[in-house]
Amino acid sequence: MIDTGTPSVSRRTFLQTTAAAAAAMAWPGGVHLSGSQVIRVGLIGCGGRGTGAAGDCLRGAEGVELVALGDLAPDRLASCRVQLDKLAASNAEVGAKLKVTDELCFTGFDAYKKVLATDVDLVILATPPGYRPQHLAAAVDAGKHIFAEKPVAVDAAGIRLVLATYEKARTKGLGIGVGTQRRHQADYRETIGRLHDGAIGDIMSGQVFWNQGGLWSRDRLPEWTDAEWQIRNWLYFTWLSGDHIVEQHVHNLDVANWVLGAHPVKATGVGGRQFRTDAKYGHIYDHFAVDYEYANGARIMSMCRQIPGSANRIGEWFIGTKGQSNAAREIHGANAWTYTQPERRPNGYVQEHTDLVASIRSGSPYNELKQVAESTMTAIMGREAAYTGQEMTWEGVLNAQQDLTPPVGQEAYGSLAVPPVPMPGRTKLERTWSE
Repeated sequence: MIDTGTPSVSRRTFLQTTAAAAAAMAWPGGVHLSGSQVIRVGLIGCGGRGTGAAGDCLRGAEGVELVALGDLAPDRLASCRVQLDKLAASNAEVGAKLKVTDELCFTGFDAYKKVLATDVDLVILATPPGYRPQHLAAAVDAGKHIFAEKPVAVDAAGIRLVLATYEKARTKGLGIGVGTQRRHQADYRETIGRLHDGAIGDIMSGQVFWNQGGLWSRDRLPEWTDAEWQIRNWLYFTWLSGDHIVEQHVHNLDVANWVLGAHPVKATGVGGRQFRTDAKYGHIYDHFAVDYEYANGARIMSMCRQIPGSANRIGEWFIGTKGQSNAAREIHGANAWTYTQPERRPNGYVQEHTDLVASIRSGSPYNELKQVAESTMTAIMGREAAYTGQEMTWEGVLNAQQDLTPPVGQEAYGSLAVPPVPMPGRTKLERTWSE
């Protein structure tokens, strides 16, 4: 059984208390670190991605030490420690930076609070995305620099909290990096820089794809409660993952917004559940196709799929008045060009940690939270277009009374029914967790 510890407060309650807490807190500025000072790192969320992000930080950032771990489940935390110990045994540089002790390992729903209460300078947030808005806000209130995995929310209420957290982090001078690693890859940065300089003229349209086979799922064990089963299979529940258009395809949508320098204003979409119909796959879709319209008239066709046995296609393509580009390595047309730097693609997973820590040490930490909040909102808008069967607008979704968080206590105490599979024409934009 999961050690639930102290029951967490849902975002519904958290939203009501955040403003009061902010008004009561006076803060002179962010965590200021000298060039030689060790940056103490804590990890919140010790699953596969969290363990990977911690390893990437230890590999890529100078002068850091991983000192604290927190996770809901004791077995996930234990597995994380085993994997990090293996990495340290194979890499002496990483081994010198791994300083986790039993005293700074925490489990339960309040594990994130216990990590934030330590003297860490930087926290890595890698729990299921449904918890991200709450954890981001708590980390900023605690005065910590942050690396957060994407996406940063799963619903409209979460996005609004994240945007408020972004502004608070700015006033505190806190650095926030978010796991959209393409923005830290030299090939994407060089290519998109040329697109911004007009290499393919005015960009009129494009396509973004994340089409692949199936992903992992965990069979339910007899001792698991409803809540534990859902959390351990978080991919398949919208309140935890946002559905795969939000959890995974956000990478490609982020590239579209980056290339166009804006977010879309409208979305029309379709989607469904053709293969993953078994109850073990929760209630999410397995395919989406969304047409996004931007304020300048540009259109982006988005497509994502997770169906076993299907062909993979992951990437982006943009069409302008003077040429075309995949945004990653190639430009075709009047200003044809190919990225020919290192043969091996730069490792953005590592580089994003290198860049964040370097910016913190410089005294001018960057804050990527708003741009990724907008990319997450783009994915949520596309999901809602497919779920409802209606045209969605940016302002309409952003301001919707939509909060998919379970009522206070249910995620901690076990009984948690699965919401219905979304049905176009019936599902409403403004809804709560159970609708």
